[in-house]
Amino acid sequence: MSSVAKPLQTPSLPWKTRVSLALINTVTDACRRRDGTINRRLINFLDARANPTPQAIKGVKTADFSVDSARGLWIRVYVPVPISSAEEAFPVVVFFHGGGFAFLSAASKGYDVVCRRFARELRAVVVSVEYRLAPDHRFPAQYEDGFDVLRWVEQHPTFEGFAPVADSGTVFLAGDSAGANIAHHVTVRFCKNRGSFPSLRIIGVVSIQPFFGGEERTESETRLRSAVLVNLERTDWLWKAFLPEGSDRNHPAAYLHGAESTAEIAGLEFPATVVVVGGFDPLQDRQRKYAEWLRANGKETYLIEYENAVHAFYIFPELPESDLLIGEFQAFMKRQLSRRW
Repeated sequence: MSSVAKPLQTPSLPWKTRVSLALINTVTDACRRRDGTINRRLINFLDARANPTPQAIKGVKTADFSVDSARGLWIRVYVPVPISSAEEAFPVVVFFHGGGFAFLSAASKGYDVVCRRFARELRAVVVSVEYRLAPDHRFPAQYEDGFDVLRWVEQHPTFEGFAPVADSGTVFLAGDSAGANIAHHVTVRFCKNRGSFPSLRIIGVVSIQPFFGGEERTESETRLRSAVLVNLERTDWLWKAFLPEGSDRNHPAAYLHGAESTAEIAGLEFPATVVVVGGFDPLQDRQRKYAEWLRANGKETYLIEYENAVHAFYIFPELPESDLLIGEFQAFMKRQLSRRW
């Protein structure tokens, strides 16, 4: 009598990664209040932050710039050094961190390390966005912040002299989880307002395990309902904290497959997009559906899947998929840049 092997429910991970994930779970759960607010004092105490380093460390220098001090919108810019004589200009990667729209920062140590690696290995100027957080600032605050950063980048092409090698005509948007959701919606807004940007061009989007939702549960959400970081209870809480009060998860910010979102993107010149999926990510069904939706609407889309990857895998350099992602990002950038000339 034959039997069908059931898919593994737990990934094979080093102990260091398991401890880190358990710690993140504990911290975020401790900071979420029953009334839908977040204990900011506690999370700011527990979230280790990195300072900017104008003097290069491990081949990258960084600096912070205010975009709008009134709303606390700022960016951290990463520039690889030294610059060879062959490198006349670097592409710009505008990066949106994850955290369910509600947690973490461009200054969080984990993201600072990731953006340093992106700048060094991709040979790009990386712009990490410190957008406003929910529930203090709900939809569409995060999208507005991202869009306004693009305007600032175009108006400050040398980043006040800190990155004279940046080429704002070759911009990639990237993000993970909620940050990938922001990258999508900011790109849509850019495409609709392309005429108001004289020089800035988005030539690619890298969507790392994007955070999308919907009222109907998917198979992967149900099968991996107790997974670390993005189980059903946590994601439901995060959507409720982010979306307008009274909205459900079929709101267009979360669910892209309704008539409104499809009509909006159909006529846009949306840039080529890479969608990255992990085999132990409860959001994987939605991520594949996102890639399929882009393709169905005539957009150039590449789907990359890592069978053993958990949500946020690439933040952990000890995982082999982290190196693989860097290689895929490099190849995508090279392909898109070659098309410009």
